Amino acid sequence: MSDRLGRQLAFLAEADRLKSVLRANTLCDASRRENSGEHSWHVALYALVLADQARPEVRIDRVLQMLLIHDLVEIDCGDTPIHGSHDAVSVAEAESAAADRLFGLLPEDQARTLRALWDEFEEGVSPDAIFARSIDRVQPVMQNLKSGGGTWRDYNVSSDQLDARVGVKIARGAPRLWDHVRALTRRYFDAPAG
Repeated sequence: MSDRLGRQLAFLAEADRLKSVLRANTLCDASRRENSGEHSWHVALYALVLADQARPEVRIDRVLQMLLIHDLVEIDCGDTPIHGSHDAVSVAEAESAAADRLFGLLPEDQARTLRALWDEFEEGVSPDAIFARSIDRVQPVMQNLKSGGGTWRDYNVSSDQLDARVGVKIARGAPRLWDHVRALTRRYFDAPAG
């Protein structure tokens, strides 16, 4: 077997470990916690189906690539829940080191390409990354809606926190999508006191 093929297969075997990383969110039916492999597949499907919510300059093929690899670093670092408390600088440093290790398993050309895509997603500046990040944020919202409030209850999330931590990123890449989804969340956050 060629060295190139051996490195590709080693990377793919290592990527399988993402299926063992549990996230804070549950599945829509609340039967169990979602794993990061399931999340990556699901957000890629979200991007494919909701591509019409992207701005015209967004390349969905690149968005799909970003979403398939964006959480691979969780193999080394675990999931960092958006509503949890953590040191963002320490998390970013750990994730960067994990990206070095994981993408470094690949042949050099593929390592460079995938690492550049991962970095682009993390920077969140390009139109493709902005849309990818909005999709990454909307999927857990939908799961919380389907599971009766899910992690919003667990983390005591307020309406302002939802808007600041999640809504801003969704609205930046898919404003009509956020308007629609935010209306669905009102029953959990904006209900009048009884």
